[in-house]
Amino acid sequence: MVPDVSRGSRTIGLLHYLYRTSDIEAHVDPHIVAAYDPFVPDPGRHPDATFSDLAADLDQWVNALGDKAPTKHVWHCPVRTAPGDRHLSDDEWATVARRVLNATGIAPEGDDQACHWIAVRHAPDHIHIVATLVRADRTRPRHHKDGTRAQAECRKIEKDFGLRRLNEGDGTAAKRPTSAERHKAERLGQEDASRELLREHVHRALAGAADEAEFFDRLAAEGVRINKRIAPSGDALGYKVAIVGDRNGDQEPIWFAGSTLAPDLSLPKIRKRFTHTTAEAEHPTPGSPFGRSAPVRARLFATEATEDVLVAIASADDGTVAAHMKGIGEVLDALAQTSHGHTGTELRDAARYFERATRSHIQARDTQMQALRRAARQIIHSGPTLGRGPDGTATAMVLDVLLLAAIAAARWYAARGHAQQAEASQRTAEHLRAAYSAAAQAPMAVMHANGQRLPAPLQRRHARTVLAVLPPDVARRLQDEPGWPALAASLQEAKRAGHDAAVLLQQAADSRELSTAESVSDVLVWRLRRLADLPAPVAAPHRPAQGLAPSAAPTVPQPSQASTRRR
Repeated sequence: MVPDVSRGSRTIGLLHYLYRTSDIEAHVDPHIVAAYDPFVPDPGRHPDATFSDLAADLDQWVNALGDKAPTKHVWHCPVRTAPGDRHLSDDEWATVARRVLNATGIAPEGDDQACHWIAVRHAPDHIHIVATLVRADRTRPRHHKDGTRAQAECRKIEKDFGLRRLNEGDGTAAKRPTSAERHKAERLGQEDASRELLREHVHRALAGAADEAEFFDRLAAEGVRINKRIAPSGDALGYKVAIVGDRNGDQEPIWFAGSTLAPDLSLPKIRKRFTHTTAEAEHPTPGSPFGRSAPVRARLFATEATEDVLVAIASADDGTVAAHMKGIGEVLDALAQTSHGHTGTELRDAARYFERATRSHIQARDTQMQALRRAARQIIHSGPTLGRGPDGTATAMVLDVLLLAAIAAARWYAARGHAQQAEASQRTAEHLRAAYSAAAQAPMAVMHANGQRLPAPLQRRHARTVLAVLPPDVARRLQDEPGWPALAASLQEAKRAGHDAAVLLQQAADSRELSTAESVSDVLVWRLRRLADLPAPVAAPHRPAQGLAPSAAPTVPQPSQASTRRR
């Protein structure tokens, strides 16, 4: 159950929205489910009641103060159940409204001097609580930290009503759009509210930027209006951004300061990310047989940097890990900007969720994120990928390790009681899994086919290597995975390139634990290919000959009974 407290200045304007049904499909049968007075006029139930009557009733004590009345006197709090929750009855919603108003101090239980208020229901899954912030004794209500108190009460209501239990807020989330901002976005045909779009634009411009000048240049290239606050020395003290075409009633741009978009987007905090950043990664060293193009080399560098982070998550101090989380966020932003199709769509969603995961009360050591920032910079400056051939293989490789990083982040945050960040990391992993599936489909299909075409003696040799190197439970798991033929093909390629397949497999298995991997074979495939510097897989010519394996997946020999007993 999610409450969303905001304040406004026009009671009647909000009432018109709450009762409007002509152009908002989701608004059905608007009516009052609870109010400070059971006889308050309800335009949804009484044909003679008007919006003017209801607004005058709610504004009674505000109007009594005249010029001394607060400008933003309208307190507005939509309360929405979580997707999948049952629909509450009107009586249950009335109870929810009274409990929220009591908890926030707007209308304490038993207080006959409390503010005037109503709760309107116009959809099955939520209500809107509206109150005016002047009490009958002409004083202001004591509603300090009303948003936090509303959240806490909703957690109790979820338990009492048997609803889905959401995570406690921790005060690190960016401010959500108000109802008015969301409605305006609908009118303008925007996918999201302006503050959400601007937050994404700023993060995209920040990903891998070497300095302040580049950050603002890239922000301008995003099509965002920028207004800098300049000191007498000529240095920027701060900045504001606006969406082109988003204007107020006076036709002036609606500006958002970076710090209001998210706490970590103020100019001083952005400048901390530029510490020790260099442009050397803009031109990665060529020469590797794998890195045939700049996008491929950039993704390989990002894979290596993220692999290092996986080790750090398990052993580094909290400040260092928090910095690595920010760096992973920049890599995701960079990949989202340079990927297309379904992969790009899923990466954009992953980047949005992980942006939430990067914000916590842990103080990040920003200098520790520079390797990932260089990786993001390489990705941005290398340009978009073709999404196939070597580009697709490199993208699948980096997404595989980023998926493991998101899962590790979820566990790391959960172990510290940071539920919001852990959930955001889990949602990131869901989208990364979908992005990986799209990117890996073509190269894995090639390797799968190559593995199935290996002669039976070679298949058995690689199966024995797996049994000799990996623990019995992992080897048994590999037997059931559809990715086994691709692993066999990669082992064969590595051997053909002059590597000791057993040593290489041991190195791949030792680089990090495999228990969090959804597909152990996939993880080992990409690690093997990176360690052996293998090129993108190419379909082997189909030459039927004596001794070739059948089209079915090869069988890995079962571990011995002694090995099984040792488990």
